[in-house]
Amino acid sequence: MTADVASTRDYIALDERWSAHNYHPLPVVLTHGDGAWMTDVDGRRYLDFLAGYSALNFGHRHPDLIAAAKAQLDRLTLTGRAFHHDQFGLFCRELAELTGTEMVLPANSGAEAVESAVKIARKWAYQVKGVPDGAAEIIVAGANFHGRTTTIISFSTDPEARNEFGPFTPGFRVVPYGDIDALRSAVTGNSAAVLLEPIQGEAGVVVPPKGYLAEVRQLCDDTDTLFVADEVQSGLARTGATLALDHEGVRADLYALGKALGGGIMPVSAVVGRADVIGVLKPGEHGSTFGGNPLACAIGRAVVRLLATGEFQERSRELGAYAHSRLGELEGVAEVRGRGLWASVQVAEGRLAGRQVSEELAERGVLCKEYAGNLRVAPPLVITRAELDRGIDAIAEVLR
Repeated sequence: MTADVASTRDYIALDERWSAHNYHPLPVVLTHGDGAWMTDVDGRRYLDFLAGYSALNFGHRHPDLIAAAKAQLDRLTLTGRAFHHDQFGLFCRELAELTGTEMVLPANSGAEAVESAVKIARKWAYQVKGVPDGAAEIIVAGANFHGRTTTIISFSTDPEARNEFGPFTPGFRVVPYGDIDALRSAVTGNSAAVLLEPIQGEAGVVVPPKGYLAEVRQLCDDTDTLFVADEVQSGLARTGATLALDHEGVRADLYALGKALGGGIMPVSAVVGRADVIGVLKPGEHGSTFGGNPLACAIGRAVVRLLATGEFQERSRELGAYAHSRLGELEGVAEVRGRGLWASVQVAEGRLAGRQVSEELAERGVLCKEYAGNLRVAPPLVITRAELDRGIDAIAEVLR
């Protein structure tokens, strides 16, 4: 705190004056985090029911992750990919082993991982499938969310994400999510890949119809088309499995990972998958100055070690089932969707809704986020049952 910035109002005024207005945060100014809790400038504590959109799966400042980061900070933080470093190969091997894949392309943000997967799929289509140069298409689902880059919003169906940001990148076909017949009709000889979220996050934690993802896999096999799964939000234990596709016994050719891979400390992402697909990249064709840097790799390795025990997957399964049951019984709740510790609560008509719900929850010491007309419930996986009850009790009070 400085002399001219002392209160919540001061900090918010500073943000409003000097930062771009591309977000509309709740009027809370946070300074500390520990486990499932955060503290604001006035010393008030809040239960975190958002977990940084899955970036904080392991909670705030998990001691193993902080220790790994501090140890690496004392050694080496950045080399660029012009040189090898001692964390890189270990990180790639350990992440591949965790996810049951063969090769890893490290990056930074989730959007960068998705963009990289798009590039890989196109190059594979030209080099391996034999698609005419410049003709490759990628099929995506409506109501998707894969990031905010110009190419990614080119295949978004969200007007707010697209309006006045064109012209857009060609080469994408959009079909309804969960509709295997529409997908089948869209696949052609020029199809490089089908890119899907196994569970659509920003659309309202939408779980596809049972068997749909297996049908997507079979369709891709039958047509020599890659299946690319965006598991930036759904992956790394959020749904109760290491990867959300694991619930269906389905394997993708490529996965985009991010958010939780950085342990809530820094942006870490990756494309993981088949070696013969990622292997189409040759030196000089793709790169990232910070992708796979020593600090990121050290943190990522610590994340992999936490996930390798299965503890967080189990916590998400058990606490998620409990949370879904309790939320579904609340007065004023029309529907609960999701999987694991990831739920979308649809508020019944005539009840307090939208941002007002989030504001009322904040008043009760619970930080959550409304979106798509629903309430997102996605606490850190370190949350206890008692803490979960506390947050759900607050939701019950607001909706009563």
